[in-house]
Amino acid sequence: MTTAVARGTIRAPQRPGDRIFSTATVVSGGLILAVLASVAAFLLVQSLPAFVAKPEDFTGGYTNFWSYVWPLAFGTLWSAFLALLIAVPLAIGIALFISHYAPRKLSQGLGYIVDLLAAVPSVVFGLWGIGVLAPLLQPFYATLVAWFGWIPLFAGPVSGTGRTILTVAIVLAVMVLPIITALCREIFLQTPVLYEEASLALGATRWEMIAMAVLPFGRSGIISASMLGLGRALGETMAVAMVLSPSSQVVFQLLTSQNPTTIAANIALNFPEAHGTGVNILLATGLVLFVITLAVNMVARLIINRRKAFSGAN
Repeated sequence: MTTAVARGTIRAPQRPGDRIFSTATVVSGGLILAVLASVAAFLLVQSLPAFVAKPEDFTGGYTNFWSYVWPLAFGTLWSAFLALLIAVPLAIGIALFISHYAPRKLSQGLGYIVDLLAAVPSVVFGLWGIGVLAPLLQPFYATLVAWFGWIPLFAGPVSGTGRTILTVAIVLAVMVLPIITALCREIFLQTPVLYEEASLALGATRWEMIAMAVLPFGRSGIISASMLGLGRALGETMAVAMVLSPSSQVVFQLLTSQNPTTIAANIALNFPEAHGTGVNILLATGLVLFVITLAVNMVARLIINRRKAFSGAN
């Protein structure tokens, strides 16, 4: 009797709620894939005329689509890279202060402020960048060019308005800062207490405990948070379009008035007046941005999967 029961398959009765929930999750996951595939197919079909467009279809003297999109792709990646370079260290520092240094009441208030900052519209950041940040930084930019103009990144002539790629990077860094900070804060709070207590029991200081226990545990989470912030920076439109004077060229200088623009800003500025093949060209640049974002997320996922065994990802 016991052997027969053991050999048979015993399944718990599935309730209607379980079936409904299981079906809803499958449909939701499939819907995401369907929407993503439909967007990719739309962009690909609409982009085909741009790949074979004639030189007279491009404004600015470009000979083909790739010479047109390359400066835009460079500006997108360059501004997003500079924004992450500024935002990630600040976000990690703020998250560590909230989770391990600040008193409980102060940490709760700072957490609310950080979450509230993520809800500010991008157009407000753009106005702040034009009206406050750019004029405030312009004298500082002039000083940088005077002192460090021999470094190619800080070579002149300096912009007279302060509306440079570095200003855009600072605005983007402020925009992605709350996203990265909020995620890093929650990851650091999930560090096992035994890890922290063991480090302190061995004589480590608070910073040594953070370096040996908290940061290694949250490494994959930090990468994930950074990639989410990078996705926001890559696709940002209004703040870049409002702060930066558009110029389709590859320039590494940070403080000049001639700066590369981004794909999203270029689409926003030119789409209302585009017609015919011009619309297909802009949609093709959107396809390039789609591919860039997909590639960045795939690389980030690869890095996370390689490190998750040694961190809090598991």
